[in-house]
Amino acid sequence: MRLLLVEDDDHVAAALSAVLSRHGFEVTHARGGEDALRALLPTESEPFGVILLDLGLPDLDGYEVCGKIRRLTSTPVIMVTARADVRSRIHGLNLGADDYVVKPYDTGELLARIHAVSRRTAPDDASVTPDEALLLGAVRIELPTRQVSVSGEAVQLTRKEFDLLALLAQRPGVVFRREQIISEVWRTSWEGTGRTLEVHVASLRSKLRMPALIETVRGVGYRLVAPA
Repeated sequence: MRLLLVEDDDHVAAALSAVLSRHGFEVTHARGGEDALRALLPTESEPFGVILLDLGLPDLDGYEVCGKIRRLTSTPVIMVTARADVRSRIHGLNLGADDYVVKPYDTGELLARIHAVSRRTAPDDASVTPDEALLLGAVRIELPTRQVSVSGEAVQLTRKEFDLLALLAQRPGVVFRREQIISEVWRTSWEGTGRTLEVHVASLRSKLRMPALIETVRGVGYRLVAPA
């Protein structure tokens, strides 16, 4: 996913960009409001999936930038700022921000919020038919009936295997952190559950007979590689 980071502090931007890059994001850094608005002009590049917007910018007021961004695009905006008072939060959300994170923040929480707003607002990369099926090459995932087939042949999955596959398939190419998968599929914390996740991933690869479909992103998590 491409991400636009609007941050005037180069040291903060460099540190955050390094973390985001390790988690599968392609980061574009804008040092001010004007730079951010120029970066959002239509190009042949893939559009941004999320915008992280600091409010303390050197050229334009961050709230003003948010309003202009919202007139240009529906891309999710997360305000990242030291302004912790409720009135600032409400004002930012009323201007069209999708979330509001106060500095200093936990990096894990910021990543979770990025994934959350992108899931809520971005269209799925998988093709969704009227009968609510995800189509990924030869793989068909029937969401209402929880059935999976490959090239028309039914594949029997356990409940958790289906939940894991459906989660990854709704955002092909997006890296899901291990902690995030455990939280959403098993509804628990990471501690002691990591081996369970690895076993389920291995089982899916075997049952679907497509070992390359689910890619391990070392040190981060997993992503589904959409077949051509």
